[in-house]
Amino acid sequence: MPIKNKTFNKIIELLFFGNYFYAFCVVALAIETSLQQNLPLNNIFFYLFIASTTIVYYTYSYEGKIHFFNFSKPTITLLPEGYTFNNPRTAWYHHHKKLLIITQSIFLLLILLSSLALIIFKFKDILSLKLYEWAILGAVPLVAGLYYGPAFVPFLNLNLRKTGWLKPFVIGFVWAMTVSIYPVMFYEWEQHQHYEPNFLSLWLFIKNFMYISVLAIMFDIKDYVDDANQGLKTFVVSAGLKKTIFYIILPVTLIGLLSFTIFAYFSQFSWAQYFFNLIPYILLLYVAYHLKKRKSIFYYLAVIDGLMLLKGICGIIAALYFS
Repeated sequence: MPIKNKTFNKIIELLFFGNYFYAFCVVALAIETSLQQNLPLNNIFFYLFIASTTIVYYTYSYEGKIHFFNFSKPTITLLPEGYTFNNPRTAWYHHHKKLLIITQSIFLLLILLSSLALIIFKFKDILSLKLYEWAILGAVPLVAGLYYGPAFVPFLNLNLRKTGWLKPFVIGFVWAMTVSIYPVMFYEWEQHQHYEPNFLSLWLFIKNFMYISVLAIMFDIKDYVDDANQGLKTFVVSAGLKKTIFYIILPVTLIGLLSFTIFAYFSQFSWAQYFFNLIPYILLLYVAYHLKKRKSIFYYLAVIDGLMLLKGICGIIAALYFS
């Protein structure tokens, strides 16, 4: 039994610390978008591209000292004997640098191959895209890069992560664009058509933007002490935990819920489909209320981030069985 538990723990650590769980989340939410707009699913190269990019981005952003394609000489910091890490995630990254170098290199290769496959086999008209389509396509990598500043975008001395209150909305924007706009836009390109934003896509974007921004605000609660020591004015540092929950998380969640209701109304959702999609919002409020007590990092990774996967799954099930 101890062996099984040890193996299980290693799998869980790899899933969450290795950021593979985020890959499941981004794919599930992208599929939800297609089904909710009655569109066919994207091709496999699209899902491979967004999943691999998500894994690489989150891993590199957390452990930027990894040297890709350097299998034999991973950078390992020498620490005093018996040193213990305060953050289990930091400890995992420290002890698995060689694994990370190999896997990150593989996923970088997958990004390259999947993007080439999309351009060569699916988007033969990519050079004829309109200016606004290029702007939408480039907005996600640009904003995602600016979140970590010069380390990702050397030619711009700007770090959106240090803006504190703006930080969760930057995360929400990148995720919402990726899972709400990209699936439809890439599908239109595959059909040799230009992407034309419409009323429904706007509300779909807003509801995902608000939902994921709330999760990012909740996740900041974990880093309250570190952010306060670094002078990073996140919502929880500036307003305190109780006010963050009742005056920020609750209103933003309600805006997201209103956006979903508008989207559901004009998309002619059935009542069953509408109420099934409400489950993630109800659980989000429940989880937010119970954040008043200290939680482990796995709680934030599995439960709070897990609400993204739950939202995607509920949306998929509702579209397939209750529409």
